[in-house]
Parts: sequence; structure tokens; C-alpha cells
Amino acid sequence: GLEKFALRFVSAGCGPRRPLRARCHGFPQEDEKLPALQPGVRHPQPCGHRLLSGALRPHRAYVRDSETVHYHYGPKDLVTILFYIFITIILHAVVQEYILDKISKRLHLSKVKHSKFNESGQLVVFHFTSVIWCFYVVVTEGYLTNPRSLWEDYPHVHLPFQVKFFYLCQLAYWLHALPELYFQKVRKEEIPRQLQYICLYLVHIAGAYLLNLSRLGLILLLLQYSTEFLFHMARLFYFADENNEKLFSAWAAVFGVTRLFILTLAVLAIGFGLARMENQAFDPEKGNFNTLFCRLCVLLLVCAAQAWLMWRFIHSQLRHWREYWNEQSAKRRVPATPRLPARLIKRESGYHENGVVKAENGTSPRTKKLKSP
Repeated sequence: GLEKFALRFVSAGCGPRRPLRARCHGFPQEDEKLPALQPGVRHPQPCGHRLLSGALRPHRAYVRDSETVHYHYGPKDLVTILFYIFITIILHAVVQEYILDKISKRLHLSKVKHSKFNESGQLVVFHFTSVIWCFYVVVTEGYLTNPRSLWEDYPHVHLPFQVKFFYLCQLAYWLHALPELYFQKVRKEEIPRQLQYICLYLVHIAGAYLLNLSRLGLILLLLQYSTEFLFHMARLFYFADENNEKLFSAWAAVFGVTRLFILTLAVLAIGFGLARMENQAFDPEKGNFNTLFCRLCVLLLVCAAQAWLMWRFIHSQLRHWREYWNEQSAKRRVPATPRLPARLIKRESGYHENGVVKAENGTSPRTKKLKSP
């Protein structure tokens, strides 16, 4: 019906007088002949697709009833990330105005605590959303049930839509955190610390995305975000009640275990899994970076980041324990000052109290009568 309508449209003089051909990917052209369908025989599906350039370069894997589309990364990703940066800034402002500002007014925090409360509040929302989203992607793609998929079939050039969208949103969030340092009027003392972890996240996420290690990156981000969510949640409870430090103890226990899991997965996937793959050649066009030098650089980056985080954690815990023991020792050194009784000034047969001379038994002595000569 569509072809007849096009022919009528052309014959009416409203378009170019040339035959119309189907340009959709996967549809047969006019000169193609389809084989006759036979029962019990699996016939090949027509495949006349091509890869699109730029951010959305789908690799179409045709199934009998449905179609799955995979994507490459490209220079158009920069425009997409810029668009999501503006959306993230708007969402940041909505969370700040309608949630965090109302809570902070009730708590009556100081300027230092107010700044840290806003930082932890924003990161709690982000980490909670990212953990749920990342867990959903990992489960639906089957990376948890099949750990070998983290390094098998490398390079993982063709990304599902939800994986590519997750990485673009992650990059957009951490890039938007840079101008937010100015918008939130962060103190100068806090800027270096925040720049450190922002740059760490950007380097690791962009490295996993560009080096086609997206599957391993998802698992590592899931572990890291779970720990960070617990830490910032503990800080929020501490600002609400300074005596509530139970979540800090739970976070301290989880932090070390998470570092161990991240190092184990990185060494297992990169040091052993990719090292046994056959295609160990540097080919950027095909997205293959499986060489000894690249593997060593990635492992050194991951191990150095985890060692630096662990060193900062140990340093902060030692400082916290030192301050706690100093407070306890200061309380023990201060003795309880007993109340001294009022000094009693004794005189000959009694003592003076409030200007009145009293006898030993507390009664006033009798005045002696003078005899007349």
C-alpha cells in the first residue's frame, strides 16, 4: 500500500520521477529474491544494515522475533554528555531546594556542618540511585551469574543501550560537580579534597568506558558506590545526632572488605583473564587494548587508588582514636575537689561563729558577775 501511494504521488507530479526503494536496514531491496520458506528449516534473516558513525553506532544482532541494538562510543558522546550535564544541574538544584534546605533549617547547623551536610545529602541521593541502577544493569546483563563474561569476548566494543546510557550519565554527574563547587560556595579548605575524589571517579569511569572494560567497571562501581552510600548516610545521621556513630562502625568494617574485593576482581579480570586471551594486539580501531603495557597501567592505577584510599582511611581512624583516648585521659586526670568545711576559730572556752561566742557544746557561755570590793 505504501509503494502504490508513492507511485501515485510521483505520477501526480509532486516528487522526483524515480522509483522508491526501501532504505531501512534489514529490509530486502527490489532486486533481492527471498528463498522459499520450508517447514522445519531455519532460514537466514535479511541483513542489509550498516554501522552509523558518532555516538550512536548500532550493531544490530537480528533475532527471529525481536531485534537488539548495541552501540559504540564516538565523538558525539561529548554533545550527549553536555546535554546531561545541564539536566544534572537542574536535578541538583531541585534536591537542594526542596529536600536538603528544609532539613538543614530544622537542624540549625553551623556553617562548616551545613556545607558537609549538603555535600553528603547530594551524594546520598546520587549513590542510592546509582547502586540500584547499576545492580539492575548487572543482573539483567548476566554479569553476576557469569563472572567469565568480564573478560571473555574482549574487546567489548558493542554496548547495550542501558550500559552506554549509564556510563554517559555517570560522566555527566562527575563533570557537573566541578562547576557546582562554585555554585555551592564551597570553602577553600574543602576544594582540594573534593577535587581529588571527583578526578578519581572521572579517570576510572572514563578509562573503563574508553578501554572497553565496561563490564568490569560496572562491578567495581557497584562495590564502590555501596560503600560511599553507607559513609554519607552515617554522616547525615551524625549531623542529626552527634551521639549516633553506629553507622560509622559499620562503614569502617565494610570499607576494608570492599577494597579487598575491588583489588581481587581487578587482578582476576585484568591480570589473569585478559592475559590468557588470544587477541593480545594493540588495535585502537577495533578497540583492542589487550597488551602487557596497557594491562600493567590499568592495574597500577587501580592498585594505587585503592592503596591511597586505604591509607587515608587508616590515618583518619588513628586520628579519631587518638582524639577519643585524649578525651578519656583528660577526664581521668581531673580529680574530684572535695568541699572543705568552714574553719572554726577556737578561743579560750568556746569559739566565735557569726560574731557570737559559743561554748564547746554549742550554747552561749554565761557572763561572769563581777564582785564588788
